[in-house]
Amino acid sequence: MTIRHLRIFMAVCEHGGNVTKAAASLHMSQPAVSLAIRELETYYGVQLFERNGRHLKIAEAGRRLAVYAVSITGTFDDMEETMRSWETSGPLHVGASITIGSQFLPSYVSAFSARYPDSQVKAMVAPGALLEEKVLMNELDFALVEGAVHDSAFVSKRYMQDRLAMVLRPSARHLNRSVITLEEFRAMPFLLREKGSGTREVFDNAVEKAGFSVEPVWEAYSTTALLKAAEQGLGAAVLPYRMVVPALQSGRVIELVPEELDFTRSFHIIYQKHKHLTAAARDFIQLCIDYEMDYPLIHHSALE
Repeated sequence: MTIRHLRIFMAVCEHGGNVTKAAASLHMSQPAVSLAIRELETYYGVQLFERNGRHLKIAEAGRRLAVYAVSITGTFDDMEETMRSWETSGPLHVGASITIGSQFLPSYVSAFSARYPDSQVKAMVAPGALLEEKVLMNELDFALVEGAVHDSAFVSKRYMQDRLAMVLRPSARHLNRSVITLEEFRAMPFLLREKGSGTREVFDNAVEKAGFSVEPVWEAYSTTALLKAAEQGLGAAVLPYRMVVPALQSGRVIELVPEELDFTRSFHIIYQKHKHLTAAARDFIQLCIDYEMDYPLIHHSALE
């Protein structure tokens, strides 16, 4: 018994037992329709129709089968539509680190949803270590993280160049200055992201290479909180450049670049090595890659 048998059976029912009309509606021959009905009756060992020449009258067993046939064929059609469109309309589970999630992910999802209105994006914004776990557990299709992941279980693709900016409230002391010495830098009260974050890792690595370390006066998960603290004159916040552009343009903060320190970094897309990415997932990734072309990073470094 196949879906084809049920569709033929339903066509005969819909045409009041008229095999000729049922065959015409299915673009089949009358003998082929009659054969399919007999095969169904043989399969179940029941009489589905009472015969009167070319016309059939549905029997009690036929009425019972019709109830199931409507449900089964409807469910089958739903399955066909869902699975055939899965590559472009299935749900997409995306992870992003806190910086990327707060600064870029909303733009990515908005642009993607305009292109794939039937595909639901389920997002998770969390520290990079947790995102790696979720990708390995297949709870996320892929994740956008700060820095490369050196684990053979992942594919890690660079998709955007980024840099950190040290910003603080404008003051007469720093008027008309853009570069400071390492001694001045070390004396700053720092407002930093928490240990373990991608932003903090870039900062710590840079100062470690210069041969020293710093103890921040503030540590926070929230980049917004750190920027607000810098605007209030509580210290120097070291944050992703693209995030602080509006505050720089409005004059609420200024950027100072320390000599001999390199705060550049890359964002990466990670997913399982053997993960099948749907067409929608591949397009989302390409959208992220294209974003840097539309919003290029403005470099400002004492090393240049």
